[in-house]
Amino acid sequence: MLSIRQLNKTYANGVHALNDISLEIPAGMFGLLGPNGAGKSSLMRTIATLQAPDSGSIHFDGTDVLAEKEALRRQLGYLPQDFGVYPKVSALELLDHFAVLKGLTARGERKEMVEGLLHQTNLWEARKRAVASFSGGMRQRFGIAQALLGAPRLVIVDEPTAGLDPQERNRFLNLLARIGEDVVVILSTHIVEDVTDLCPRMAMIAGGRVLVEGRPQDSIEQMHGRVWQRVVDDTALAEYQQRLCVLSTRLVAGKPQINVFADVQPDAGFINVAPDLEDVYFLQLRATQRNAAHA
Repeated sequence: MLSIRQLNKTYANGVHALNDISLEIPAGMFGLLGPNGAGKSSLMRTIATLQAPDSGSIHFDGTDVLAEKEALRRQLGYLPQDFGVYPKVSALELLDHFAVLKGLTARGERKEMVEGLLHQTNLWEARKRAVASFSGGMRQRFGIAQALLGAPRLVIVDEPTAGLDPQERNRFLNLLARIGEDVVVILSTHIVEDVTDLCPRMAMIAGGRVLVEGRPQDSIEQMHGRVWQRVVDDTALAEYQQRLCVLSTRLVAGKPQINVFADVQPDAGFINVAPDLEDVYFLQLRATQRNAAHA
């Protein structure tokens, strides 16, 4: 169990990245959902002991993370948004190098783990290729292989599927799901489908604050019967946006299709549709923007 209590972080430029964040994260996949700039990466870096908070506490399985950073690092696997690689080093050599840095000094044990992870991430056939030559999806799979060195109990992955094609995204998510059966895996993303598909629990954050925490399905069910949809003319879109709580707009056959949050049918042209996590997400962001405008 990862327990975060009243975490705060303000950077030197005055940005309040974390505002009283409190979360209880059990074993399994946990989705951290929010737009770019929401504070997700700041929270991930703080949990990973790469930066210190201004106040608050973090405990992992009874360990005080802020007081015993090395104890957490021995149990941590971390895949940041971006990571560099040596330009001419093969996947096998680089993963072996990372394994040594992580303290796996026994050659036989290290060889078994490195080769096993290359198989697990479907990179064995490409093991002699330079990682710099890998596609985006292959690099992300290599990233998760290095994060899993040493059998960590806490795995943090920050925006891992951004920029991946659908096939690579599915392969990567399936890999994460298998990992998440036994350890705490925090998936930080702005892609709603990743959380819907994988995470039995999640939190939405924006402006450095927790907006929603719990089971995705519980949040979806709270909107049951209150999401309405219709196709409108371009000329009428602005009027609907001003008059109603428009959650999202997408083009369908060249015309805007809007999803609206309302207790009753807004007008005869709307049909009631089943809500999804994207509707929850946009409703929460809209409320946050409205509160910020009135602050």
